Amino acid sequence: MQQRPQPIAVKETTAAAMLDMSASKFRRLVNCGALPPPKAIGETTRWRVADLEAILAGIAGKPGDNDDFE
Repeated sequence: MQQRPQPIAVKETTAAAMLDMSASKFRRLVNCGALPPPKAIGETTRWRVADLEAILAGIAGKPGDNDDFE
């Protein structure tokens, strides 16, 4: 039996399900910058699983964060 490959990028509903939330709540968090935006792949948009995991693990800042204290 072949093992199914782990996805590296997922659609919005899958990303939301991975975080155990509704797609509308996920979209609100993306729109306010709490979660990373999707990446374009041709005419398709997908969220990188690694980006979502990095945010949750605390090893990546929120989109727009920087180290400047100006």
